[in-house]
This record gives sequence, structure tokens and C-alpha cells, in this order.
Amino acid sequence: MTAPSEPTPGAPAPYTFTEQEKRITLIGLMVVFLLAALSQNIVGTAMPRIVEELNGFNLYTWVTTAYLLASTVMVPIYGKLSDLYGRKPILVFGVVLFLVGSALCGIAGEPWLGQFLGGGMNQLIAARAVAGLGAAALITIAFTILGDMFNPAERAKFGGLFGAMFGLSSVIGPVIGGFLTDQFSWRWTFYANLPLGLLALFMIIAKMPSLSRRSGGKVDVLGALLILTTTIPLLLALTWGGTTYAWNSATILSLFAGSVVSLILFVLVERRTPDAIIPLSLFNIPIFTVGNVASFILNMAFFGVIMFLPLYMQMVLGVSPTKSGTSMLPLMLGLIVTSIVAGQIVARTGKYKPWMIGGGVILVIGIWSLTSLKPDSHLLDLYWRMFLVGMGLGPAQSLFTIAIQSGVSLGQLATATSSSQFFRQIGGTIGAAIFGTLLMNGLHTELPKHLPAMPGTAFDSKNIDMKAMRTAGSGGGVEAKIKTAMEGQYALIEQAMNGDAKAQAAIKANAQLPAELKTLVTGGLRAEVHQKLSAQAAAIQKALSAGEAGRNAMLANPQTPDALKTQLQALPAQAFATPQGSAAVAERFAAGILAQEDTVYGQAKTQALATIKTRFDEQGKTLAAQVTRGMKEGFTASITKMFGDAVWFALAGLIMMFFVPVITIRGSGKQPAPAVQENETPTPA
Repeated sequence: MTAPSEPTPGAPAPYTFTEQEKRITLIGLMVVFLLAALSQNIVGTAMPRIVEELNGFNLYTWVTTAYLLASTVMVPIYGKLSDLYGRKPILVFGVVLFLVGSALCGIAGEPWLGQFLGGGMNQLIAARAVAGLGAAALITIAFTILGDMFNPAERAKFGGLFGAMFGLSSVIGPVIGGFLTDQFSWRWTFYANLPLGLLALFMIIAKMPSLSRRSGGKVDVLGALLILTTTIPLLLALTWGGTTYAWNSATILSLFAGSVVSLILFVLVERRTPDAIIPLSLFNIPIFTVGNVASFILNMAFFGVIMFLPLYMQMVLGVSPTKSGTSMLPLMLGLIVTSIVAGQIVARTGKYKPWMIGGGVILVIGIWSLTSLKPDSHLLDLYWRMFLVGMGLGPAQSLFTIAIQSGVSLGQLATATSSSQFFRQIGGTIGAAIFGTLLMNGLHTELPKHLPAMPGTAFDSKNIDMKAMRTAGSGGGVEAKIKTAMEGQYALIEQAMNGDAKAQAAIKANAQLPAELKTLVTGGLRAEVHQKLSAQAAAIQKALSAGEAGRNAMLANPQTPDALKTQLQALPAQAFATPQGSAAVAERFAAGILAQEDTVYGQAKTQALATIKTRFDEQGKTLAAQVTRGMKEGFTASITKMFGDAVWFALAGLIMMFFVPVITIRGSGKQPAPAVQENETPTPA
């Protein structure tokens, strides 16, 4: 690796790399990029099972948000650190920190950790933040090294290859994640990063050239802290708004206000800092400003789709984590195809804007198509919609970075690349928070519309049970849950009919039971038996008081019980010889009828309980079907409404693409453009 004799004035001296060094470095960067991309994609299909086991659906988006926020804040810092201390040591540090964070994610929620940090879900969120701090170096330094070693035309070609690598990770990541979750445990979705990370470390340390590109200056620590104080309150407000607190509450308004104040301070500090974490002078370059705004908005829409599709497939369609992973293949296939094709064509022609706009149009159509999903949609119906979304996302994976890198000077390359990555990731971070909140608000609104009342349970929109939702999606588990609730109600009814005062009070207080049933089990049945026997005794006493004629009338009556007929036939004629004798017989038979009250009540109670049990079983099956359908309908309505909101974000990103300046990709086409010098801005075509 040798330096040219005449370096560009005002910029770090570029280096010339041998083809072998380029090839080895490219392979190493691809392994690093694959590691970073897998860390995002392998977890998605495991998330429903994670929040189910760790009981943290309300923190669902924070597992992703913590990772993205940590990696986002560190992106520009790593860019500056690599300028100060060289690319290679910073990349090694990032890989090591990422592996430590992945290992910590794997042990989150283990019993021996107890309530450390407030429980398993909080432990996982903290560990994901650690992994994110390391992951920021992986993609940032990888793209920066790509810019160091290859000319713009080669970057366009290899940028498409890296986009394809992201697509590959998006294909195998969900599949591996689902398989590991089904066959072993969700913990292995994090442990799987370790062997690949060790391979990446070996490639970097043993095979990659030193890549020593050092410059003066210092790290903008204050700027980094202000980024945190700007984004964290904003994310908390977007996450809590409308769910934990009302949008107009003092807490939410204070968080928004704090974020705005911090943003203003950040701008003031960056204007006066020579080594600003995001140099504001970059915003004087149109391609940098407009390109990053468009990329920011598109990534918001991207995370609104990609994060929650596995939830829809597992919760509504009832597929397993493994199958939900393989079901992401159409989306990733579309992404890979358009990413590679766009990268190759842009490398030859230098014309990137038509591909950006074309991808944006397809993305809007693809996301819009997702809004028409139904609770009983088939996977094949989902696949073509996902393929459209992937086709729309593909060009954006690399073209924005390539265009921005071609729009700045070589001396600004690292900072511009890291800043571009920063805006892309902060868009995804905010998008995750926004769409997570939209989904939760949707569930709180839609589930009550579709779920029936369920006796003895607190299964409603404010007590979201992920396991119950998942089993509802697959058609199992809900019936058993309802059956248990019904059995509890039946046991309470049985106690009430046996005279238990507390059980009777509980039955009377249960608004879900019909009034007739309450009356029956809280004394109504005994009163009914007593009334019936009293009427029967009175009728027998009246008939037998008439003497032999009354006995004959009762024997001729088909409604007279056979046992009573047998007793009447056994009476001698002398028993009715006198009015006094007839009256005595009549009184004795009436008393005998009334003495059977406990026995008759016991028989009636047994029969009534059997009838109630049969009806409860039938009602349980009907209710289970209603709950299963209601869960699917409520979740589908919530997520399609969220996709509808994502359409507007994608449309806003598409509109911004029309304002992206057209510049020449250096080194592309038949007439390579001259290199841009320090402080020099390419002229829009």
C-alpha cells in the first residue's frame, strides 16, 4: 500500500491499494456487513415469542428502539473516531462490543438474574443498547472503507452488492431466527451472532490492511450528548403518547418541549464546534440535505412495515416463527433484485434518480396493498404484496449513500457517510416508536369492537396477553382458556345451589350471567320445587278427602306417578269408609309428598347442573370461536390501519425524491467526472 507523490491539498492523502488488498478487504467488509444486518433481521421473527415469555408487549418496540438509538447516536462518533485513530481499530472495537451485547441479550431474563434492572424485558432492552453501540461501527466503518478504497463507479456497483448482502441477511435472518426459536429458544437468535462475529474479527485483524487514515481534531462529546437529549425525550413522547399518557398531558408536552430545546442547543453548538459531530456546512450541499431527508422519511415507513409483518403472520395467520421467517422471502427477493440491478446500472450510467423515484412509487403501491389484508388472508395473497414492498425498498438501500458520497469532497467522505447513516437510522428509530404507538393505540381501539365478553376473565385490550393472541391466531389455546373460566363459574354455581352464601353473593354480583340463571341458583330452584310439591300435596289432599271416588279419579289420571298409584291401590276400602278416615289418609299422603322436598330438590339440582354444564360447554365452544375470530379481526384492523399511516410516510419520501439533485457519479459512464476537491460542491446537472 503506497501513497501517491502528489496528494490532494487540504485532504488526507489517499492510498493506492493492490487488487488483492481490495478483494480481501471487500470480503471482510461483506462479512461485517452481514453480521450487522443479521443482528437486525434475525430477531424479528422471535420477537412475538420473546415478549410472550418475558411478558412485555408494551415494551415491544423498545427492543428495537434501544438498539437503533444506541447505534444511531454512535454512527457520527465512530466516523470521527475513525478519522482520528484509523478505520481498523475502531472496526475491531465495534465488533467486540457488539458480540458482548449479543451475549448479554441471550442471558436476559434468566432466573438467576432476578429483577436486575427491573426484570427480563428491561435487561434485554439494555443489552440491545450495548449491542447497538457496537453495531454502529460495523456498517458505518464498512461504508467508509468502501469509500476509501474504491472509486465512485465501483462503489455504486459494490453498494448494490452490499444492498444484496442486506437482502440476503433479510432472507436467511428471519428463517434462522424462526428455526432457532422453534427448535431451541429465542436466546439462540442472539447467540448465533457469536460465531459469525468471531469470523469477522479474524478477517479484520489477520487479513485486512491497516487502512491508516488519520486526521487531527477531537470528538464532539457535547454534540453526541445533545443528540441523546433530543432523541430520547422524543422517542419517549412518541411511545407513551395516547397509551400511557394523553397526548396533551404535561408529561408528553414536556418531553416534546425538552426535545425541541435540545435540538436548538445542538444546532447552536454544532455551528461553533470545529469538529462537529454533524458539520452543518454539509447541509449547504443539496444532495446531502435532500437525500438525507428522503432517506429519513423512507426508513420511517420501512420500519413501519418490516417490524410488524411477523406479528401479523404469527398472531393472525397462525404461522410458526420458522414459517414466518421463510414467509419474508418474497419481500427480500424483491429487495435483492432491485438493489443489484439498480447498483449495476447506476455504476454504468451514473443515472440514479429514475431508480430512486421508480422504487419510491413501487414502495407506495406495495405498502398501500398491505392495507387490504384480511383476517383470513392466505400467505400467497400476502407474498405478492411483500414482493412489491421489497422491490420498492431495494434502490434506497444503496443509491442514497452512493449519491451523497459523490456529492462531497474526499475530505468529507467519512463524515458525510456516517451522517447519512445517522439520518437513515434515526428515521428507523423514530419510525419504530411511532408505528409501535400507532399499533398499540389501534389495538386498544379495535379489540373491544371485536372481542365478546368472557365470563371470569380480564382478557381485554388493556390486558393484552401475547400468548392468548398467538394461540388465537393458530386456533388453539383459547378454547382451553375459556373452558377453565367456565369451569370456575360452574363450580361457583354449584356452591351457590348448595347454599353457600358467599357463592350466592358472587353469582348475584356477576353482570355477565343472565338474571334467570342468577335467580335459579340463588334459591329459585328450591322455591320452585317447594311450590310444586305444595301444590301437588294440596291437590292430593283435596282428591283423597273425597273418599273412594277421589282415589279412583287419581288412579285414572295419567299424570299421577306410578309409585303413588301403587300406594293408593294398596289402601283397603275401609280407609275411605268414613269422612274422617278419608281426611286422615289425605293428610298422611300430603305430608309424605312434602317430606320428599330435599330428595326432589337434590334430583332437580343434579338435573339443572347437568343442563347448565352442557350449555356452558356449548357456550364455551361458541365463545372460543368468537374470541379467535375477534382477536384476528381486531389485530388485522389495527395493523392495516397502521400500514395505511405508513403509506403517507412513503408518499412523503417519494415526493422528496423528486427534489433530489442530479449530479454526476464520479468515475461512472464513458466520461468520468473530475475528482471533487476539498470545500468543492458538485454542480447539479
